[in-house]
Amino acid sequence: MRHPKFRPGRALAAVSLAAVVFVGGFAVAQVVPRSGYLGDAADKTITLVGPAPVAGSPRAEADRAIFRATRAMKGTPRWAMAQADFPTANVVANMSCAIGTKMDLATMPATLKLILQMAPDITRAVNAPKAFYARPRPYKIDPGETCGVLPASEDNFDYPSGHSAWGWAVALVLAEMLPERADAILSRGRAVGDGRAICGVHNYSSVVAGQSVAAAIVAAQHTKPQFQADFAAAKVELEAALKAAPFTEGCEAEAKVLATPAW
Repeated sequence: MRHPKFRPGRALAAVSLAAVVFVGGFAVAQVVPRSGYLGDAADKTITLVGPAPVAGSPRAEADRAIFRATRAMKGTPRWAMAQADFPTANVVANMSCAIGTKMDLATMPATLKLILQMAPDITRAVNAPKAFYARPRPYKIDPGETCGVLPASEDNFDYPSGHSAWGWAVALVLAEMLPERADAILSRGRAVGDGRAICGVHNYSSVVAGQSVAAAIVAAQHTKPQFQADFAAAKVELEAALKAAPFTEGCEAEAKVLATPAW
């Protein structure tokens, strides 16, 4: 079976550049890393996620049922949340309610450093199985409106979801930094993945696979001294921000949305 050639630079650019756009500065673009904390080891995830669901299998049919059912969610608060999370750059900022302070990477240098260094590992980790399994996006199988526009390139594949991996990786790290807020943080990180299914741009099994990749990558990053040092510095920074400037704007409404089943 032939598979598209794995090109790590494409998705890497998408996630890292999104972080740069978020903080809004050319100087930041100059420090975006290319190899993350893990380097080439981050590519070794094809066996980890296992094969994508085969067309007609129970898992694939369950994915199709979720896609069809969630098309009716347009206009609901969960659809709006999924739209808000659609740009990769928004994922970190949208953790503000969950962590209890405004996540502004432009004023958080230690957290910015950690986030930018994590990004290449996550993108490399999802790129390899995406290209290997070459699973079509759900809207290419069944008709239905999506809540965002994706590139039309032929290698814009579904499995696993990189966006879901990124949201879950960020949530795992933030929850470890602020264990007293772990439930809220993990709930918000899970919602990033759910939003990809709600938006109709990923099958739900691809969301779960992305989250599995994220957990493995974050665990591997913890073995690296540089990650440990960057994590410690970011933790101090976030704890200080939480104490100095609590954030509650719109958080009650967000909590109500998260308390409702995704579908």
